Amino acid sequence: MVATEWIFWLSVGLVGYAYILYPAILWVVCRTARSTGGKRTPGVHSGSPALPFDCPTVSLVVPAYNEEKHLAAKLANLDEVDYRKDRMETIFVSDGSTDGTDALLAAVCRPRFRVFRLPSRRGKPGALNRAAAAARGDILVFSDASTLFAADAVRKLARHFVDPTVGVVCGALGFTRTEESAGTEGVYWTYETALRRMEAGIGATLTASGAIYAVRRCCFRPIAPDTILEDFLVPMTARRLGYRVLYDPEARACDTAAPTVGGEFTRRARIAAGSFRALAPLARAALTSPAVLWAFLSHKLLRWLAPVFLLALGAASLVLRTRPVYGFALALQAAFYLWALAGLVFRDRLREVRFALVGYFLVAMNLAFLVGLARSVSGRQPVTWTRVNG
Repeated sequence: MVATEWIFWLSVGLVGYAYILYPAILWVVCRTARSTGGKRTPGVHSGSPALPFDCPTVSLVVPAYNEEKHLAAKLANLDEVDYRKDRMETIFVSDGSTDGTDALLAAVCRPRFRVFRLPSRRGKPGALNRAAAAARGDILVFSDASTLFAADAVRKLARHFVDPTVGVVCGALGFTRTEESAGTEGVYWTYETALRRMEAGIGATLTASGAIYAVRRCCFRPIAPDTILEDFLVPMTARRLGYRVLYDPEARACDTAAPTVGGEFTRRARIAAGSFRALAPLARAALTSPAVLWAFLSHKLLRWLAPVFLLALGAASLVLRTRPVYGFALALQAAFYLWALAGLVFRDRLREVRFALVGYFLVAMNLAFLVGLARSVSGRQPVTWTRVNG
């Protein structure tokens, strides 16, 4: 019984810390730093001076696999990018596309626009490596074929590289949402964005949004073929090389969220498999500073392991249910999972009720991480990606 009680309280503590206590402590630390320092927080950089006339040269890289549906909007969006045309090139890499992507890209006729076609699918790492090897710009700006940049996004990313200590700048990604995703992933993304901004405030930005970030070409290292979380690994590698990683909330882009929780489940299971697969190199990179290590352990590792703690909590509560405190805890868990089940069964009716689907979403995402853990252990998660449509 003593061991079971330890498991119960340890699980409660770790889950509560990861989701509630860590954000609260982070908020206090950031508020204290701003009130005592009187300066802008160290990792959140917006409103920086304008770029000089000899602004950095930029290679905007877009990997694409069967993106025929999104290419017209993407190409039109690139025409709106407000950056000196003689200082920016655009590189598309078609990763063995089998639809009309290659034909559409081959028909594009514009200056400083290059297309590479990989004869077979290698996954996103292979596409990014091919583009980086061919890039002529000092700064690599990574985007996705479905992502639309604000007109000044590239300029706002590039302005920070005037400082030679900056290796990576992460932009802010927003989403257009469906009725279901607005009440599920949309709520979670608001919470996640706040965490990222606070972590940036203590100089501990961990990950970029793969759809909008920039990296100094000299600190980009070829990405291993089996890498899934390249937008996590690239910033952490830059840190390990001694460069700073910044977050600029003014460098904005927009993408489309997975329309349903089922679609988001598929994406999160893939992310989870990549997270566990890359755990060792990410942990080594996190040792670069105490703040980064704290953020990595609290925001990433504990969150990845939360479903394991939740299972342990449920099992311990069941064993100890005859004692009032643990019986009450078991009842609370049962109520939470019933709420999630109601969200699954009645999601069409509950989409317009604020926060009604949050429990369903949280349970689904934790299950996705369990699936990802199993895939990582078994080595069954493919590196290639497929766009989630539902």
